[in-house]
Amino acid sequence: MSARIQEILKAIPKVDRLLAWPEMAPLLAAHPRAEVIAAVRLALAELREEVRSGRAGAPDDRSALIASIESGLARRSTHSLRSVINGTGVVVHTNLGRAPLAVQAEKAMLEISGGYCNLEYDLQDGARGKRNAHVEGLICELTGAEAALVVNNNAAAVILALSTLAIGREVVLSRGELVEIGGSFRIPDVMRQSGAALVEVGTTNRTHLRDFQAAASEATALFLKVHTSNFAVVGFTADTSIEELAVLGREKGIPVMLDAGSGCLVDLAPYGIAGEPTIARYLETGADVVTFSGDKLLGGPQAGIIAGKRSLVEPMKRHPLLRAIRMDKLSLAALEATLRLYRDEQRALREIPTLRMLTMPAGELSARATQIIRRLRRGLPPVVELRKQQGESSAGGGSFPLLQLPTTLIEVQIASAAPQRIEAALRRAGTPVIGRIHRDRFLLDVRTILDRDIVSLGASLAEAADFLTQEKR
Repeated sequence: MSARIQEILKAIPKVDRLLAWPEMAPLLAAHPRAEVIAAVRLALAELREEVRSGRAGAPDDRSALIASIESGLARRSTHSLRSVINGTGVVVHTNLGRAPLAVQAEKAMLEISGGYCNLEYDLQDGARGKRNAHVEGLICELTGAEAALVVNNNAAAVILALSTLAIGREVVLSRGELVEIGGSFRIPDVMRQSGAALVEVGTTNRTHLRDFQAAASEATALFLKVHTSNFAVVGFTADTSIEELAVLGREKGIPVMLDAGSGCLVDLAPYGIAGEPTIARYLETGADVVTFSGDKLLGGPQAGIIAGKRSLVEPMKRHPLLRAIRMDKLSLAALEATLRLYRDEQRALREIPTLRMLTMPAGELSARATQIIRRLRRGLPPVVELRKQQGESSAGGGSFPLLQLPTTLIEVQIASAAPQRIEAALRRAGTPVIGRIHRDRFLLDVRTILDRDIVSLGASLAEAADFLTQEKR
């Protein structure tokens, strides 16, 4: 380290001296002293690092250091987990929290969160109850299952089912369904963790019923199918259906289990979204146990749902692993409220945001884009330009991998800035806005912008415009 750098480092004020500056008085009055001290230490540490690297010289200007302290205070007071505006057009966006909840689910969580509740207490009998009882009846009613169980996500549901039904025994699965999904969730690894032995049959693109038949033995505990929900194999392919496996399973005395992944309770084919059977349909056609997620196509909170025959589901309720993966009271409240909406299919389509977004007609999206642009322009400076254009949305969440939904996009231009600069400015705004860049244009998809987001979207656009305009000067 040079003598010059050492000299500059010595000139940096100590914490107690800096706290005595008159410019610090407003910060000390507005924030707890401990928070201010933490922000001061952070600002000084950053300054020293910049000096050592040669990026900063002597701290002659107090205002720059004060600004750094204010920035540190702002960062410390901002929650890490924050609401964002999803302008990507990906309806079930895993990185953005998957399914937004219905208003009824939000209210249910709020009502339960502030006090005590009957989570594991039977109000009728005055005795200890089961948390699963709050949703099991609803799941059975909506799917036709004999019994049901909920855990904290679908991966946990798969592990619990395999650990209960197949530990120390074999599970037969097509090679074409040895999937890996986000976060490195891989079916072979899950199988190994559960204590079951994987028996692969068929090939990547073609698996026949005779492959399962040849693999069946006294050691076989389950025939397993895994929904390839986040990719598609096309061309020269063959698959074994649930119906076919169910017939073979009954003949051999081997249960059929399906990991349905996203899970859907409403037939979306009438809305132009085909290829995803409902959970009820899977059970009707012969699946003995089905697992699926609560926070994807179902549109509820994070959950793993197991539905099927009572003889197979009931042992899972007694498995020691269940306590480690059970749902909490807030998620249960949200799930119950969401499931209740499905008793009226049309109401579910209207009031569950995921279903509403997926089934929104192209004409309505175009009209909505026009309304949003008109509303936003009232409060934005002239440097912000908004234009409509046509585009496509996707379902996301490992569902309908080939589906492209016609949509209307809003192209955003701010002060002639590059789309990458616009993207960064909006992502770092007070309410972060997440969009996409396509063909050198920054775009927002109105399909995934909620009504409640529009005021905040205007504020974030104005904030980005102010930042980008100053940046250009």
